[in-house]
Amino acid sequence: MKLFGFGSRRGQTVLGSIDHVYTGSGYRIRDSELRKIHRAAVKGDAAEVERCLARRSGDLDALDKQHRTALHLACASGHAKVVTLLINRKCQIDICDKENRTPLIQAIHCQEEACAVILLEHGANPNLKDIYGNTALHYAVYSESTSLAEKLLSHGANIEALDKHGLTPLLLGIHGQKQQVVKFLIKKKANLNARDRCGRNALILAVRCGSASIVSLLLEQNIDVSSKDLSGQTARDYAVSSHHNVICQLLSDCKEKQMLKISSENSNPGKESEE
Repeated sequence: MKLFGFGSRRGQTVLGSIDHVYTGSGYRIRDSELRKIHRAAVKGDAAEVERCLARRSGDLDALDKQHRTALHLACASGHAKVVTLLINRKCQIDICDKENRTPLIQAIHCQEEACAVILLEHGANPNLKDIYGNTALHYAVYSESTSLAEKLLSHGANIEALDKHGLTPLLLGIHGQKQQVVKFLIKKKANLNARDRCGRNALILAVRCGSASIVSLLLEQNIDVSSKDLSGQTARDYAVSSHHNVICQLLSDCKEKQMLKISSENSNPGKESEE
């Protein structure tokens, strides 16, 4: 039995019930369950894929027991040559497997960038969701691939897509403490006021995860520090209850600066309009 995909890395934050969606080992391959074209795709044997199609053209989009096509399997194992061959033969590019994952989602799930780029350049839809509500961009964010995220956005990926937990790619990145990709999404104008199903915005999630660096990043964007979630808790409430002293100080300093700014504007009401 062969495994394709990626597993959890040392140092990654566990996301509880949603972590397994992203850190699974990709496809479990049992040769005995596959047709010849599927086995050839897994091995990256383009010549054998050609021979299979010459014998049976219907194998192009043939499904295995997990509803995977040769394209799914080639993408999962990173065989760009086979991916190109299948696309040139006009295979179904957005066909879904049993978990409703398209070949594009699987390529990004397995961090096979070359395969993902080929799919995007041939019109793969980046906004289709799997059974967990995740788009390809959610997987790119979890794997901390800013290059894949950039390519997806340049091909029309929805930066505000919601998974089944109500997480946008930005909120997912904060939840997983993926600082570099969070910084990237902020530059791409991701909505800082988006909320998950519990009404938590980006700042509250960052505080709950104990990430002072992401909190600092968000405060630089003048995010609303007084925002409350559905339970009526603010970011500072969570920082205090979790004894995150550094974060408490960051929030206090930000609040003080905001108060000073308001006070200054009130004492000089005509200054802003003159400017």
